[in-house]
Amino acid sequence: MRHKDGSWCTLESTASTILNSNGKVEKLVIVNRDITGRRRLEQQFQQAQKMEAVGRLSGGVAHDFNNLLGVIIGYGEILEEAIKNGDPLRDSVDEILRAGRQAAGLTRQLLAFSRQQVLEPKVIDLNVVITEVEKMLRRLIGEDIELTAVLQPGLGRVKADQGQIEQVILNMAVNARDAMPHGGKLTLQTANVEIDEVFAHSSPYPIQSGPYVCLIVTDTGVGMDAATQAQVFEPFFTTKEKGKGTGLGLSMVYGVVKQSGGHVNVYSEPNVGTAFKVYLPSVPETITPERPRANLNTSLRGTETVLLVEDDDGLRTLTRSLLERSGYTVLVAKEGNQALQTSQQHKATVHLLLTDVVMPGISGPVLAQQITRQRPEIKVMYMSGYTGKTVAGHAVLEPGSFFLMKPFTRDSLTSKVREALDSVPAAATK
Repeated sequence: MRHKDGSWCTLESTASTILNSNGKVEKLVIVNRDITGRRRLEQQFQQAQKMEAVGRLSGGVAHDFNNLLGVIIGYGEILEEAIKNGDPLRDSVDEILRAGRQAAGLTRQLLAFSRQQVLEPKVIDLNVVITEVEKMLRRLIGEDIELTAVLQPGLGRVKADQGQIEQVILNMAVNARDAMPHGGKLTLQTANVEIDEVFAHSSPYPIQSGPYVCLIVTDTGVGMDAATQAQVFEPFFTTKEKGKGTGLGLSMVYGVVKQSGGHVNVYSEPNVGTAFKVYLPSVPETITPERPRANLNTSLRGTETVLLVEDDDGLRTLTRSLLERSGYTVLVAKEGNQALQTSQQHKATVHLLLTDVVMPGISGPVLAQQITRQRPEIKVMYMSGYTGKTVAGHAVLEPGSFFLMKPFTRDSLTSKVREALDSVPAAATK
């Protein structure tokens, strides 16, 4: 039914009959109960359940594929190095690597949607991030689309993984570009907002009230109907023709924003345009200073000792091989307890702990705490593409640690190891 102010409500009606002396119905007593709030909460719960179920499935599949893809890409690069240019097999190896890297990109997006990535959060100014990304956006969207940034002065700070937030902005911009095949206007706007209880209750997704920083991405494209808007964040859902998109761009946006403690809404009308609103919790902290840059050697080779902990046999063998080819001495362990035992038995210096995040028994972060008590000078680097639900409920790295996303290439492995080994200890920078 409709209120006088024009808003609609849902009523649950119960009718009871009143009979006269002849047993015939003389009157009806109708009781109406306003269940608008209850219905909205039910819809929120159903939507959250659906997204959580799809996320668990996506995360589990992506985790297993990440390890397999790591082995494929790693051994593909070894073959690529061994086969000279001009050899008929070189093109085949190049195609294997190309497909493997494309598949790795898809698994990263699935893990982002399922909120099972390892994040490196820091306090950032969203205005600064947009300014840095703006030049790239202008090249990306083309000359027929007018790009405008309206940035609110004195914007609040947010705590998030800057690389992931940059990817959120890029994905929404690409989606807007594709919705404007004949050109149009794309606007990026920031604002400080306060979400009250009324807004929180009216949202199709659960959200907490309080202060937020809002990013609004608006286009003048083809727009979406209500049915499309209801599915727009689901993985593999796309309105683009075959071969034009994977349907994972906005899913990745949803996952990153949710894992950062935020919220994303979409408002759209067919033939009018679309506005995505990203809400990130405002924090009172100061901006996180940049980590001191390591003095990287011109060569990515080294002679240090690395303790490698990885429960996947194929990936452990490959990683050991790649590190030993680069000159490192590698101690290996399949899980945390074995790593502790190996560390105790090895009397010489161990320069770096390179450990998976999610493992049977002791998780990577817990192992790192115990190893650093044994060896205070050891550097720590995590490798993972997946957090599961075991890392204290939060996929957040300790300050001073390094992270390598799976699946990784030979160059990304050796450069990140070199960066960690050459890094300046946090105590030395104070």
